[in-house]
Amino acid sequence: MKTLLIAMLGAGIVFQTLPETSVTENRADTTLADTTKKDPETGLIVDENLYMIKAQCTNCHSTKLITANRFTRDGWKQKIRWMQANHNLWELGDAEKPVLDYLEKNYSPTASAARRAPLKDIKWYKLEQN
Repeated sequence: MKTLLIAMLGAGIVFQTLPETSVTENRADTTLADTTKKDPETGLIVDENLYMIKAQCTNCHSTKLITANRFTRDGWKQKIRWMQANHNLWELGDAEKPVLDYLEKNYSPTASAARRAPLKDIKWYKLEQN
């Protein structure tokens, strides 16, 4: 690294420092702001059933497993059944409905997570070959 820096300086390459900007300033220009309130402890979306997710899910795994996935209600239920069969997850009983309600509402597949919409009104033209 030092050799490269010395070679660059010897070649007369000039470095210019750029003004400091925060990552959030740059992101604000290029992406839509996420206005969903997140729980600072877990990073999960704040909701009336968040307490149930904290009680039932975070004892065994990170909330990143939740935020990294998008399933339908049935898909989340299948994941719960899989954890019960393979990882000794307890029966949720009356807690299962609010857990599934939360996951379905906040972590279901969305249109924005899918592929882009098909192109419309395309005007095709013929390429000429030389």
